[in-house]
Amino acid sequence: MKKIFIVGLTSFIGALGANAYAAAETYVIDNSHTYPRFEYTHMGFSNQQHRFNTTSGKIVLDRAAKTGSVDVTIDAKSVDTGYAVFNGHIQGADFFDTATYPTITFKSSNFKFEGEKLVGVDGILTLKGVSKPVSLTVTSFVCMPHPFNKKDACGANATTKIKRSDFNMGKYAPAVSDEVTITLGLESVKE
Repeated sequence: MKKIFIVGLTSFIGALGANAYAAAETYVIDNSHTYPRFEYTHMGFSNQQHRFNTTSGKIVLDRAAKTGSVDVTIDAKSVDTGYAVFNGHIQGADFFDTATYPTITFKSSNFKFEGEKLVGVDGILTLKGVSKPVSLTVTSFVCMPHPFNKKDACGANATTKIKRSDFNMGKYAPAVSDEVTITLGLESVKE
């Protein structure tokens, strides 16, 4: 009887360990290494590239089940064009309207994998009070121990294209392109 109990208990503990390994893990976005950027064409002369300096959020990832969720918040007032006067201009009512809409969010619980590789994330982008479905193409994704802080970390690069006019930000189109490319370089550390 003792032998059966010990074998049963060992199997139960082994199953718990396997489930713990396969469980979802939560990662906190590292603001010092996460910069959402956006790019558009300015009157056909050049492509303008700008970024946001303050991003927060969490990613929940279950690599074994190939599922996950993401909840990202961008401080729209942290927009950085490299020129303070222009930062103020695009925070105005015609564009980001940061007085009324101080944050931009992206939320998803739809991760797409090809084999072991994360290749896409479908979610809802909320910008200037308008929520629209957006598909991010993940161009790189890696999880490994962080060499400095000795915690597990994940990083990714993802991109998508949106139309400014879909978010009530279409002023000066088409001279300033309606289509905007959004690129997100993101790093996160396990909670």
